This record gives sequence, C-alpha cells and structure tokens, in this order.
Amino acid sequence: MFGVKVVTAAAAVVLLMACAGPAPALADTIEAALVRAYQSNPQLNAQRAQVRSTDENVPQALSGYRPKVNLTATGGYQYQDIQLSPATPSFHGTTVPRSVGVTATQTLYNGNQTANRTRAAESQVSGAREGLRVLEQQVLLQAATIYMDYLRDAAIVEVQRSNTRVLEQTLKQTRDRFNVGEVTRTDVAQSEAQLAAGRTQQLTAESNLTTTRSNFRRIIGNEPVNLAPGSPVDRFLPSTLQQAVEISLIENPNVTAAMFGIDVNFLQVKINEGALLPTVTVQASAQQANEQSLQSLRSFGASAIAQLSVPIYQGGAEYALIRQSKENLAQQRLNLDTTRDQTRANVVTAWGQLVAGKAQVASAQAQVTASEVALNGVREEAKAGQRTTLDVLNAQQALVNARNALVTAQHDRVVASYSVLNSVGRLSPQVLNLPTTSYDPSVHYQQVRDSWAGVRTPDGR
Repeated sequence: MFGVKVVTAAAAVVLLMACAGPAPALADTIEAALVRAYQSNPQLNAQRAQVRSTDENVPQALSGYRPKVNLTATGGYQYQDIQLSPATPSFHGTTVPRSVGVTATQTLYNGNQTANRTRAAESQVSGAREGLRVLEQQVLLQAATIYMDYLRDAAIVEVQRSNTRVLEQTLKQTRDRFNVGEVTRTDVAQSEAQLAAGRTQQLTAESNLTTTRSNFRRIIGNEPVNLAPGSPVDRFLPSTLQQAVEISLIENPNVTAAMFGIDVNFLQVKINEGALLPTVTVQASAQQANEQSLQSLRSFGASAIAQLSVPIYQGGAEYALIRQSKENLAQQRLNLDTTRDQTRANVVTAWGQLVAGKAQVASAQAQVTASEVALNGVREEAKAGQRTTLDVLNAQQALVNARNALVTAQHDRVVASYSVLNSVGRLSPQVLNLPTTSYDPSVHYQQVRDSWAGVRTPDGR
C-alpha cells in the first residue's frame, strides 16, 4: 500500500505561469483572449454606441449658431359674397387662394448660451470617452481574470482527479491487507472515508470549472480550448507604489471623467446665467399670395426685422435654476475628491495584493516541496510500522491542499498584476501591445460634428 506512487497533476500546477515552458502549437493565449473580448464584448460595444450617441450633443449645440428656415404653403377653395357699402351692389364669386412663404431666423446674441452649450457638449463627449475607457479596462480585467480562473480551476480538477485515483488504489491495497490481517477494519473505514471526501472535492472542482467555462464564453466570446499559460504584466507597471499612486491620480479614467463632469456642471451654471441676459434675433421673411379674396388677385411681401428681448422677471424659476446648478457643481467637485481617494485606495490595495501574491507563490512552492517530502517519509515510516494508515491519508491530503494552494497563488499573482495596471489607468490595448486596432471614438465625432443635415449615420444606417 505505502509503496504506491502518487500520479499527481504537477503539470497542471505549472500551467498558470509562462515560465513553465513554451506554449503548445495553436494554443490560445491570454493576449488573443483579450483581443477577442476587446473586439466583440457586447457590453463594450454597447458603450461605444453610447459614446457615438453623446457625440451628437455637439452638433445639437452648434445648431444654435445656425439660421432656422421655415417654408409655408397654403391652398384651398373659397366662396365670398361682398357688399362694400349700402349704396353699392354686392358681388360674389369663388377663388382658389394659395400662398407660399419663407421665413429665416438668426440668433445674434443669447447671453453666450450657445457657446456655453457647445463647450458643455464637448466636455460631455470627453467624459463619455473616459467612461468608455473605464469599461474597456473593466472588460480587459474581467477577460484576464476569467482566463486565469479557467486555468486555475482546470488545474485543480486535475489535482483532484489524480488524488481520487491514488485514494482508490490506496483503498484497494488497504482492503487486501485487511483480508490477510495486517490492518484493522478501522484502517479500511478511514480509507473509504478519505476516498469519499476526495470524490466530493473532485465533483466540486468540476462544478466550479463548468461555471468558469460558461463565464469564459460570456466575457471572451468562445469556449476555452487548449489555453496557454498566462503571465504577469509587471513590465508595464510603475516601479514603486508612490509612482503608481501619482500616475493614477492623473491617468485613471474615473478621475478624468470626474474632472470633465466638473466642466459640464460649471458650464451649466453659465448657461443658466445666460437666461438673464438679453437676446437679439433677426428675422427675414417673404410671401407670395394669390387670389386671397375677390378684390386681391396677387400680393407679395417681404420683411426684415430685428428683435431685442430683455428678460425682466419670469417668476423666479431662472434664479432657482442658477442656484441649483451651483449646488450641482459643488457636489461634482466633492465627487472628484471622493473619486481620487477611492482611486488611491484601489491602487494601494492592488499593489499590496501583488506584493503578497509574489510571496504566496514562493511560499506555496515551498509548501508543495515540503509536503512531497513529508508524504514520502510517512510512507516509508508506515512500511516500518511507525505510521498508521490515517497518517498516510493525512499526508496525502496535505499534499493535495498544498498543490491547490500553489495553483491559486499563481492565479492570484497574475490577476493582481492586471489589477494594478487597471487601478493605475493603463490597462489598454496600446499599453499591452495587443495585436488589434484600437477603437478611436474621435473618428465618429469628426464625422458628425459639423454636419448640417442628414439622417443617416456615418456607417450608413
């Protein structure tokens, strides 16, 4: 019994680290998985559509600079019976009145509301782009995490399956020894119990792997097949925690989005204050009318009118809007402080997890080595009668736990490096040098910014 060799999943334990060796041919790499998630993740594509929708706020605001032109036309049938005075006879008849007219209105000044609305819309676009960066980073982090989750869970399944095979062989040999009187019924029961526990652990691991496989498909877009080892991205990280914190307060998209939020709210104050200022407009119109009455065969009129409107009092609503927008601005500034504090905390937490992950990998590797030595020693001592069956089973379980801990530590080590990069604000295809074309939101913006007319989107819809 105690001479049984443990066929473990040692190979699975090293699957997580790129240093384990070259990837097999046609293996799916973590970089390829990140590219697929970046290109096809539906949540990310929906956010890109939201950014394109926000782009349209700018031409809407710019429309305030442009004239508004209306064309009107009328036509119909008319009967009239007219007597101009008591001394004149009446006359009657039918006409077909028709007219066509055009009116153009141009705002010359409206308290700079159009200019401020345009600037606010541009800040909204910038904020939406930062929101897109936030989601891009989240999706890439989720993709890296689920990739490593699958490697971890697959390795744990192999460890548990190997453990089950060893326990089955151990139980068989224990029963053989019981039949010849070398061990007691208690030893058999202990082996049976350990095998039952091992099978339960294997089923749990397989269930976890099934769940991870479905999440892999949801986030990355395909079933996981022949995954290559994953490696940390420490080469893209700042060298010190202080540098990481400083960079995050400048580059983290949550922080920059909050900054653009302040700009939007500041300009909203200016827009509301503009409602208290005069408005100057010019209106030009021309109208051609025919057969409007029995006495009028044709008429033509044209006019150009300038209008000055000075608001005096509109019930106080405009003043309330100004006060409200100032409070919103103050709130957004406080939100920026909160976002910076949260970003700083996230960076420190992620950095601490990375440092701990490095130490945990070394510790877990030492634990596996020591557990293997201990198991071999317990087996040899059991041959000499100095150890019991339970001691061997406990040593075997300790080795399984150590290998599971190593797999988990290697997983956490890789994920922690991606988490630091995400917290800093640099988890992007450009920084990771992913072989894909980065989505550029400015392309759509430039296509629609100065559009005066047209209902088709730039992609033809």
